[in-house]
Amino acid sequence: MLTGVILVFARAPEAGKAKTRLIPRLGPVGAAHLHAKLVHLTLGRVTALQHAHAQLWCSPGRDQPFFSQCGATYGVSLHDQSGFDLGERMSNAFDQVLRDYEWALIIGTDCPDLSSEDLECAGQDLNGGADVVLGPAADGGYYLIGLRKPEPRLFENIPWGGSEVLSRTYTRLEELGLNSAELGERYDLDRPEDLARFPHLLT
Repeated sequence: MLTGVILVFARAPEAGKAKTRLIPRLGPVGAAHLHAKLVHLTLGRVTALQHAHAQLWCSPGRDQPFFSQCGATYGVSLHDQSGFDLGERMSNAFDQVLRDYEWALIIGTDCPDLSSEDLECAGQDLNGGADVVLGPAADGGYYLIGLRKPEPRLFENIPWGGSEVLSRTYTRLEELGLNSAELGERYDLDRPEDLARFPHLLT
C-alpha cells in the first residue's frame, strides 16, 4: 500500500474566534468548547488508522497550548498553516507534504459524520489511481480533499465558505483533465440549524 498522510486543519478554540456562527446559540465560550471537542473527535478517528500518518496543521500557529496538548495526546506532529485564504493554505500544505508522501488528505474538524471508513476509502481511491478524491458536504462544500501530486490551480479563485465550493472544484477538475473519486455526502456542523443533528456533542 502506498504511504499516505492525513492533514487535520484546525483552528485554536479561542472564545469569540472559533465557531463564530454558533455563538448566537452557544455563546463564545460554548462555541469554543464545542470546537475543541470536534478537534479531539477528529484526531481520535484519524490516529486510529493504521495505514496513514497524521499531522495537525494549526491556525493561527502551533505555539498555542491547545495544539501542544493535542500533539502530546495523539502523537501527531504540529505544523503552521500559511497562506492568504483557505485555498492557499491547503495548496501550500499539499506542496510541502507531497514531497515525502505518495498521497495526502486534508480534512477539517467540522464534520462529526466523518468516519474511519471514509478515510480508508479515500486512501484506497488514491492508491487505485485517482488524481483527486473529494468528500462532498451537504452545504455545497467538501469535508475532505485528497491528492497524489500538488494541484495549485484547484484552489485558485474559489469562493471559500460558500455553497459553490464543490461545483466550482468539479469544474476546475474538468478544465485540468483530472480524474476524481467521490465519497459519500456528509453533514458539517457549522450553523445553528446543524446542532439538531448532533445533540450528543452538546452534553
